Amino acid sequence: MAERRAPFVTLAEIQARHPRELAVLAADETTRQVDPVRVEAACADVSSEIRAILAARYTGEDLDRLDAESRSVLRLYAIDMALYRVALSFGRQTEAIQVRYATAVKRLEGIAAGRGALNFEGGSASAPAGEPTTSGSPNEVVIDAPERLFTRRRFGGAG
Repeated sequence: MAERRAPFVTLAEIQARHPRELAVLAADETTRQVDPVRVEAACADVSSEIRAILAARYTGEDLDRLDAESRSVLRLYAIDMALYRVALSFGRQTEAIQVRYATAVKRLEGIAAGRGALNFEGGSASAPAGEPTTSGSPNEVVIDAPERLFTRRRFGGAG
């Protein structure tokens, strides 16, 4: 059985960031209380969706090694996406929620396409065995070259 990865967002994190919106969108029809089962299911679904989008560029192991800042960015996207899914499950979707969801997905697709990057703890993403790791992010240009032999200064030009 596949290992269950940690979600990018939890009910508590959504509650802390958008308590009023969550109370309106996720209130059970009979109890009028936030339905934690539906919200946690939405969090798990959104985390799977984010991993699927980012799989074009990052492995699951890479995403498990995200630094705090990159994890925070993905949490923001996950919150908007989870609120959209919760709203759908309760039939309370609004245009604003739909736009926030679409924006989050578009930004994730941009990261997956290389128009943005995530940073990792302990070096770059998926460095091949034997290759040195860097403290930067994927697609960062790292040059290790010998000093130039032919320069203007060596040929008597302005330097």
